[in-house]
Amino acid sequence: ETSRRGKRLVGPVDLTLDGQGLCVVIGPNGAGKTTLLRLLHGTARLHAGSITWQVPMDDVRAVQSFVFQRPVMLRRSVVDNIAYPLLVRGVAKSVAVAQAHDWAKRVGLHAMSDRAATSLSGGEQQKLALARAFITDPQVVFLDEPSASLDGRATAEIEAILQEQKAQGTRLIMSTHDMGQARRIADEIVFLRGGQVHETGPVAPFFDTPHTAAARAFLKGDIVE
Repeated sequence: ETSRRGKRLVGPVDLTLDGQGLCVVIGPNGAGKTTLLRLLHGTARLHAGSITWQVPMDDVRAVQSFVFQRPVMLRRSVVDNIAYPLLVRGVAKSVAVAQAHDWAKRVGLHAMSDRAATSLSGGEQQKLALARAFITDPQVVFLDEPSASLDGRATAEIEAILQEQKAQGTRLIMSTHDMGQARRIADEIVFLRGGQVHETGPVAPFFDTPHTAAARAFLKGDIVE
């Protein structure tokens, strides 16, 4: 549970996220989707309760990454941006740059490797952010509405990268406001309302036969507070 200025943002939540695949967190604006992801990642302060992992706590940050809705671009080249997480972990520069070139190719940015990252389009910057998140071979990646401001083509490219990485065994936990996207790529759904988990389960049953009235209203497009 966490709060700000006396207002509860998320909680109480009793949730277990295990296994593999892509879990999509949905809910109305203000439901606490971003805050929940930040709590799990460790960049938001927990005021009550606890979060436990299946690996030692000292190792948790090393095995996960976070992708923001609007990624931050370092004032350096595309390949140097992608290599940065390896460099701060002490990987030799030649090795880090070689792996960064490989990842640039995997996300379709190889022809732009030497360009300034700040000159890329929004979709290209988000693909760079994915490469930067995945280059450390994390076990879990959190993604906060990674295609919210992108057009259809860029969104499809982002989803293809996520599907490929999921197939490699990376656990993905992602928020979205796009129900079409949730249907396309989710394996399981977590539905948040008012900072609490109202429903969770496999994607097909959730969309076909949601259990709660709030979920049914939300999927119909009704305003849900």
